[in-house]
Amino acid sequence: MERKEIESLVDHFLVEEMEIPAEAIKREARLKDDLGLDSLDYVDIVVIVEKNFGFKIKPEEMAQVSTVDEFYNYIESKMNG
Repeated sequence: MERKEIESLVDHFLVEEMEIPAEAIKREARLKDDLGLDSLDYVDIVVIVEKNFGFKIKPEEMAQVSTVDEFYNYIESKMNG
């Protein structure tokens, strides 16, 4: 899967499913501090990623992800690794 497609899908579900304003989604935005995601949101993200990308997020790996760009990188590494 191409990086642009990954970014587009992630941005789409952040806006549609997590109700984050599109203008808030920037590469450097921190998932918790800037976008306001909490532990319940992370549960939803696990389900959404599995549905859209076909793999399960490991909690210990997701704990290392703090920005939108790191989230793109994480998904890209799982998809293309």
